[in-house]
Amino acid sequence: MIETLQEWAQNPLFHRWEGGLWQNTVTTLYMTGVTMALTVLLGLPLGIALFETDGSASPMVRTINQIVGFVVNVLRSFPFFILIIALIPFTAAITGRSTGPNAAMVALTIAAVPFAARLFELNLREIPAGKVEAVAMMGASRWQIIRQVLIPEALPGIIGSITTTTIAVIGYTAMAGSVNSGGLGQLAYNRGYTGYQTEIIVATVVLLVVIVVAVQVIGSRLSRLVDHRARTS
Repeated sequence: MIETLQEWAQNPLFHRWEGGLWQNTVTTLYMTGVTMALTVLLGLPLGIALFETDGSASPMVRTINQIVGFVVNVLRSFPFFILIIALIPFTAAITGRSTGPNAAMVALTIAAVPFAARLFELNLREIPAGKVEAVAMMGASRWQIIRQVLIPEALPGIIGSITTTTIAVIGYTAMAGSVNSGGLGQLAYNRGYTGYQTEIIVATVVLLVVIVVAVQVIGSRLSRLVDHRARTS
């Protein structure tokens, strides 16, 4: 066992930067970070819109809600591996190429935004209606209710949803590696699986697990930090 580990440790991919383990780790973190920034930027307003327009008195608004909700549900349930292949022409038109981390982030964002939007919508639905009604009776506008009541009250759940989505995106980046997106997924596929280098597969799995655990720990702590109910209990 020790001899095997020593032999594995001699793999040049563990020591060099260009195309090595650590460069691909940074690429995975880059794809995940940018994708999540776009996901929150687009997904949170979408989740709020889905929550606000559900059950509207206007038939047109309800129709729009149903159409947008249907699109969200379709994209949310679409297998990511098929989605990233189907989006190759669209990705190439936007980024100028169909491979690489920037190209992969187009599909990653399209997959993550509907997923996160539904989670954000559920976070808002968990807020007691009495709190919203009390603020509304004080004359607050709908925008004030969203900004001062809905988002602050749902913030612990929103952070939890961001954490869940981030972990899902990390898994997506690994799948995207099979179509040359870069990152740990591509390294595991090209050098580990195709190149029969077991040590590369083991190393990438360990690193992905470490990243996921770190994201979960940070997300859980941030959620507890902003949860006023946890502080008063």
